[in-house]
Amino acid sequence: MKNLLLVVFVFGIFSCEQTKMGYVDNVRLMNEYQEKIDIETKYQSKTEALAKKRDSISQAFQIEAQAFQVKSKGLSQEKAQEEYGVLQQKGQFIGQQLQQEEQQLQQQGQTEMDSLISKVRKQVKNYGKTNGYSYILTGGDGGSVLYGSDGDNVTDDILKILNANYQSN
Repeated sequence: MKNLLLVVFVFGIFSCEQTKMGYVDNVRLMNEYQEKIDIETKYQSKTEALAKKRDSISQAFQIEAQAFQVKSKGLSQEKAQEEYGVLQQKGQFIGQQLQQEEQQLQQQGQTEMDSLISKVRKQVKNYGKTNGYSYILTGGDGGSVLYGSDGDNVTDDILKILNANYQSN
């Protein structure tokens, strides 16, 4: 009986301890984090530059193909087929090169975004530890918080810290 009372007493002490919880609106946090905005802008510029390069190369290749059509009328069928094969291989090579550049650009962007997400998670964790939170949950679209009072929303605090740290670098 004494053991049971002791267990109930100890459980009562621990259950009275307040658990401090907060949540972060991940969508808003990421959309307003300046480093993420800068990364997106950088890769948007690189994507546009690659598209211009692809268009320019495609136009040049199209002109070459049209010139071949005119030239091929004066060639024997065998010679025309041979040159057409060379032109076709060149087109495939150009296409593969451009596709490789695009994939490389996507991988670089994904790597930077993964690093950014890791940095945000570390900052949320540090914020939680520093401010005595037991839990910080995710809110916003796809988050685990369906409702939270505005007082428990720490998005603004974490966003200020992230942007301040980014600007100081």
